[in-house]
Amino acid sequence: MISNKTIAFLGAGSMAEAMISGITEANIVPGNQLIISNRSNEARLQELHDHYGSRGIKREDLNFEEVDLFVLAMKPKNIDEVLDSIKDLIKPHQVVLSVLAGISTSYMEQGLRDGQQVIRVMPNTSSMIGESTTAISPGKHTRMDSMMDAKELLRSIGEVFVMEEEHMDIFTGIAGSGPAYFYYLMEHIEKTAEENGLDREEARKIGAQTILGAAKMILSQDESPEELRKKVTSPNGTTQAGLEALSEYGGGEAISQAVKSAAKKSKQMSSNLEKAIV
Repeated sequence: MISNKTIAFLGAGSMAEAMISGITEANIVPGNQLIISNRSNEARLQELHDHYGSRGIKREDLNFEEVDLFVLAMKPKNIDEVLDSIKDLIKPHQVVLSVLAGISTSYMEQGLRDGQQVIRVMPNTSSMIGESTTAISPGKHTRMDSMMDAKELLRSIGEVFVMEEEHMDIFTGIAGSGPAYFYYLMEHIEKTAEENGLDREEARKIGAQTILGAAKMILSQDESPEELRKKVTSPNGTTQAGLEALSEYGGGEAISQAVKSAAKKSKQMSSNLEKAIV
């Protein structure tokens, strides 16, 4: 069970804090079993300790033997340095979980001892409120019980999807970049509402609640989004008029292209990053 594990975060930035916040809020792992380590910023470690009850330890003082799961949460450019510093200090039964964008499981495995368990994780920014859409992919040596621990841990920041690593780029196009698409939609809803006399703050709440309600309908019903759309579209009604305008101005195609472009960029960045690190 994950509640009995000791977890060490190597890196103390915003993603590490988002995960720690979700873990402590859900009471999945006690704060004193969460270790946060960085190279030199002791003030940051103290800040996180004060807020979450975690233990802040400088990297050189970390007792590797007491840790069950290491979370790599530093900047991707530092991956080689970190892998090199830990490879002789960790054992195959310990798990390395990485939230570093663009770093593949095979790359991590090459930088660690043979047989090391690694898991690649892709959360999104909604992890800050416990509503992340998170993908995880195991490395070739990762055991099933380690995957179960990782899933239990990551459910504290939202919904978890296990997938083949080759699908990480399209996942990024949908979920990693996805929140920005909805924020962009909300920007236009607010602007149009204000231009037509509605208070901007009120329009924000109306638009956000509408998106939330539609999302919950999709998650709670057996019907597909297409079926739900057809059910609320009366012939010659207001919804049909709005959908026709979306089609005319390329709304559907724009969404598809946004997902494809973000996925393509993700693949490109992963390739470039690993080339640069090598």
